[in-house]
Amino acid sequence: MLQTHSQSSGLEALRADFPILHQQVHGHPLIYLDNAASTQKPRSVIASLVHHYEHDNANVHRGLHELSSRATAAYEGARAKVARFLNAPSPDCIVFTRGTTEAVNLVSHAWGGAFLKPGDIILLTEMEHHSNLVPWQMIAKQTGAQLRFIPVTPEGVLDLSNLERLLTTEVRILSFTHISNFLGTINPAAELCAKARAVGAISFVDAAQSAGHLPVDVQTIGCDFLAFSGHKMCAPTGIGALYGRKEVLAKTPPWQGGGEMILSVQYESCTYKPAPARFEAGTPNIAGAVGLGAAIDYLETVGRANIQAHDEALAREAYIRIGEIAGFRSLGPQGPRGGLVSFAHESIHPHDLTAFCDQKGLAVRGGHHCNQPLTRKFGLPSTTRASFYLYNTSAELERMLVILHEANSFFA
Repeated sequence: MLQTHSQSSGLEALRADFPILHQQVHGHPLIYLDNAASTQKPRSVIASLVHHYEHDNANVHRGLHELSSRATAAYEGARAKVARFLNAPSPDCIVFTRGTTEAVNLVSHAWGGAFLKPGDIILLTEMEHHSNLVPWQMIAKQTGAQLRFIPVTPEGVLDLSNLERLLTTEVRILSFTHISNFLGTINPAAELCAKARAVGAISFVDAAQSAGHLPVDVQTIGCDFLAFSGHKMCAPTGIGALYGRKEVLAKTPPWQGGGEMILSVQYESCTYKPAPARFEAGTPNIAGAVGLGAAIDYLETVGRANIQAHDEALAREAYIRIGEIAGFRSLGPQGPRGGLVSFAHESIHPHDLTAFCDQKGLAVRGGHHCNQPLTRKFGLPSTTRASFYLYNTSAELERMLVILHEANSFFA
């Protein structure tokens, strides 16, 4: 099991798997706390990419030669790993995408374009990342559907007191984040999906901040769609996955056309393959899928329940300790949370604070975190965010707190 103490032999051995961590930035040891934006990659994932390109590189599915057979086996093997990772009923429920953003666009434009009509309601929450907001704005304009939002309380949790008034039979889809990338809030995914199903609505879960951090079981959650991004869970950039309930995928038309997603093509018409091939037009990110499979192997060796306990312990400690520093306040719920904390200073702009931290070797993120409406709701221009992952230590947290104290003196 992971331990947060920096001298833990288990954690030090795990950190050794990540070569990028062992460097200096501006003359200081790197402390990487920007994991909600993108995580670092273990040697096993890097090695899987090298092996693929050095030994098995070829296009998938359409070749009859040995290299194509190997590449296809690795690509489809990764799909099977994703299915097991999410406890999906079948690999056929898994569509490879570039990440969560592309998955939301796929569902909003393919499913939404086919089934949304004027007067329908798209129900979101006020804490959605732009990736789970802008695509729904776009399809609402195209179809005449309307947006409705579950509010966020000042404490940073969803206000579900009026959910029955918001989640009515006019709602065709409820789309929400599992863990807020701004507040760290863990939303009750299974409860929300069950309530959506009760009124005949489809449910979509944005699991970008949860899939690599805690156990995610799509059958227990009961969602119709769920998406995650590989680069937020030790995999390469440009790869992710969309889970879709088989019956819903079967009714959803293609989003993009081209090779690989067709059965037969005439000059004036064509027929499509069933899911998931229907949604994977053209040559996919084969190496990315291989790397995603290797990342899943790595995370399953560590154990996501262990990762969740480790990340939450660091984040909760950070939440409390940052709030005790003069001029700082932590945002989001005090209770159970994801492995991140956003915070603000009464007089230091987050961009200035982030730049100061960088000069000390500390990588945190300053900005609105693709949550402009929510940031404005909290009356802030932006915030600074520290986000933790399986390779971060309590010693790094202590060093961050020292740097924040130093910032108070520097900007006084």
